[in-house]
Amino acid sequence: MKKDLHPDYHTIEVKLTDGTAYQMRTTWGKEGDSMQLDIDPTVHPAWTGGGTRLMDTGGRVSKFKKKYEGLGF
Repeated sequence: MKKDLHPDYHTIEVKLTDGTAYQMRTTWGKEGDSMQLDIDPTVHPAWTGGGTRLMDTGGRVSKFKKKYEGLGF
């Protein structure tokens, strides 16, 4: 096997927005570094289901639905 083929993995601390911290092995940063997340699975709408509704800007959604209404969407 070739030397220096694989990246250097080490342990860092990842802090979520709610204050919880996890130890994780990664190639990011240096051994013992700390990564502070601004968005994580506990707060991001993609993982929480979100309470936002789709805005029909300029009637695009209505136009799409009308165009493809016969296909059963």
